[in-house]
Amino acid sequence: MAVALSPAVSLRLKPFSAVRFFSLYRRASKTALYHQIHHFHSYHFTPHPTPPLSTLNSHRGRSFCSVVSAALSSGEATKTESFDKEEVKIGEKVGEFRKRLRIVDIKGGPDEGLNRLDETLVVKGWVRTVRAQSSISFIEINDGSCLSNMQCVLSSDAEGYDQVEKGLVLTGASIWVRGVLVKSQGSKQKVELKVEKIVLVGPSDPSFPIQKKRVSREFLRTKAHLRPRTNTFSAVARVRNSLAYATHKFFQDNGFIWVSSPIITASDCEGAGEQFCVTTLIPGSRETTHTPVAAIPSTKDGLIDWSQDFFGKPAFLTVSGQLNGETYATALSDVYTFGPTFRAENSNTSRHLAEFWMIEPELAFADLEDDMACATAYLQYVVQYVLENCQEDMAFFDTWIEKGIIKRLTDVVEKNFVQLTYTDAINLLLKAKKKFEFPVKWGCDLQSEHERYITEEAFAGCPVIIRDYPKACLFPLDY
Repeated sequence: MAVALSPAVSLRLKPFSAVRFFSLYRRASKTALYHQIHHFHSYHFTPHPTPPLSTLNSHRGRSFCSVVSAALSSGEATKTESFDKEEVKIGEKVGEFRKRLRIVDIKGGPDEGLNRLDETLVVKGWVRTVRAQSSISFIEINDGSCLSNMQCVLSSDAEGYDQVEKGLVLTGASIWVRGVLVKSQGSKQKVELKVEKIVLVGPSDPSFPIQKKRVSREFLRTKAHLRPRTNTFSAVARVRNSLAYATHKFFQDNGFIWVSSPIITASDCEGAGEQFCVTTLIPGSRETTHTPVAAIPSTKDGLIDWSQDFFGKPAFLTVSGQLNGETYATALSDVYTFGPTFRAENSNTSRHLAEFWMIEPELAFADLEDDMACATAYLQYVVQYVLENCQEDMAFFDTWIEKGIIKRLTDVVEKNFVQLTYTDAINLLLKAKKKFEFPVKWGCDLQSEHERYITEEAFAGCPVIIRDYPKACLFPLDY
């Protein structure tokens, strides 16, 4: 019998833990094996040399089992452990989950941290900048909870300051700091952390590519694993998180049931045929670049033999969860789908995405008026939620990404939505004293320039819903 014990250090046995056995034997009766296992607690182990392979090969059977009777722990086996059942502790209660203190918890309120002055706090995050001087250093760290950094001030008497002096605390490193929150002497922030102790959790390198200077998005595409540490991508992630949360909250509060629609499907919901195909007929990703066309199974007629594929027929990434939503709405009344969708439209514009998340509510016993009311209420709810809960990120977008975005979104919340028919919209465009790049006539599909004129000029920035489109505009393949 061979017994494997781990870790490979001096060990001692304690009650009620697992020891795993790998037994090699000729023939052993079930009764004898049962007797050996259930009386393991009386065994004493003495090191023996490993038997020669010839001896092991002579055995004709083997058994693998786990015995819960003794514990292994690191330490010297200097005394005999007591196996009195009254002293055995089978388990301990799992500790209470405690949320880590985040920078947004400190600086996210209206006082920006002034309400927590003189408190001793522990902050963990990644270094954005380091400014080391003769007897004092300034380190800005960010933990991703908000756009703002926490400025940490370290004097030479702080525990762990030698790591800063040695140049180990660099941009990109992860650190743990403890200190007292005090009023900041600078003008960029109201509070700062006077550090008592610093611990380098994860080192960085001087070649860390995301430095204080601004970098282009083209460059960040080559450093995809580090993009979330930039202001732009971290702000986008937080806003998308708020939008997703607000989406679920709106529909849940209004009695909708979320339906998880399949991502892989055989249906073409949109009917346009612009789908990504999912197949196992082509070998794995490591081999695809060298796969000859002849390796793909085909029929006698030279067509792809889909019967040999994973599903036995063509399958695609979904373009919409609408069909599933409709079937569930006929049983659950009001439902919504919210998940990834994929479009294989080979159009390189900002309005065409290969992958995106789509919200599709389905209302039972409702008409077009109910649909418009639901869409209006949803948009105003989620936009207001983001404006209230992502103020810092939205201010960043308004300054650096798209000026005026806060004003336009505020109009969505505060102004009334306008609805008009397609025919009224065409007449409005025909009367406009403006020349459009795309000519306007009844039956044409409205372009971006037409929509912008209606919303920005004709209705002074109010959101507009255009209804009663001609069928040919909605289903062009049928004509």
